[in-house]
Amino acid sequence: MRALLNLPVFGYIAAVVLLNIGFSYVPLIETPVGMLSPMAVLAGAVFVIRDFAQRKAGHYVLVAMAAATILSYLLADPYVATVSAIAFAISEIADYLIYSLTRKPFHERILISSFISTPVDTAVFLLGIEHFTLGTFVLMVAAKLIAAFFVWGSYKARNRSVPIDENGHELAY
Repeated sequence: MRALLNLPVFGYIAAVVLLNIGFSYVPLIETPVGMLSPMAVLAGAVFVIRDFAQRKAGHYVLVAMAAATILSYLLADPYVATVSAIAFAISEIADYLIYSLTRKPFHERILISSFISTPVDTAVFLLGIEHFTLGTFVLMVAAKLIAAFFVWGSYKARNRSVPIDENGHELAY
């Protein structure tokens, strides 16, 4: 359980809770293609932060996911928290599995897992709160992928390849 006591894990829990509080209280913005939540960018960051948390905590990141879900339910609007928890559970498990099962460098795992999990999360969440439009879906997915592309580009620019063991954990230098 010591693996849970680190900044990426605490950052992940805090980001999920803040995101759900934001979806509960920050109003949607009307755009020409539909309603958009300003929280969409943070939602994208949550997936990348989870990858960093898993990098530090390994499979114990599942405990952090559960803690974030419980805190969200207690601190945010229960309806939004419930829909968000369902969306997060589905998409985060998909993200977790993709991240865990691929044997690619860290920056590539972030990009691959984000491409799969962000559309799943967005669709489930928007359908659950009855705000799904094609425009909103596209805007939110695009906003969520910003963080993944930023990390991928940063690692790619450094041409850094991190070796991983047979369980998908990065090896220390």
